[in-house]
Amino acid sequence: MSCPQRIRRAVVPVLLIAALLAPAGAAWAVDPVFSTFFGGAIRGYDPVAYHTEGKPVSGKRAHRVEWKGATWSFASAENKALFEGDPEKYAPRYGGYCAWAVSNGGTASIDPDAWTIVDGKLYLNYSLGVREQWSQDIPGNIAKADVNWPKLLAGD
Repeated sequence: MSCPQRIRRAVVPVLLIAALLAPAGAAWAVDPVFSTFFGGAIRGYDPVAYHTEGKPVSGKRAHRVEWKGATWSFASAENKALFEGDPEKYAPRYGGYCAWAVSNGGTASIDPDAWTIVDGKLYLNYSLGVREQWSQDIPGNIAKADVNWPKLLAGD
């Protein structure tokens, strides 16, 4: 028996048992902040810079803070201090997941260049194309996402 066959014989029964033990219709709660293994929250970009500089700026290792289970990076000590003073003001909505995806009941990663600030709040999107779709009905998409986000966090 080859190695892949042995692995398959060992793994398949475990997966079947897990599937049988999971409650019907069970959903997985999402992490409260979108982060990557290497890049941290919002791919290592500085959330304050979107507000203060009007553009995405990469954060630096020297200016990091842990918040909501994720590592946030900042371009400067000043930006880090602003965030620490009021993280809810600067953090992107929906934990930094794609706002359009959340408005549609799911989650997706983000492109740091696909961003919008609405009423002082930062919204990120999967891509520039998705941001274009999201922008066609910003108030409606925000209203839907505001309803969906707590459900996604709870795993509903």
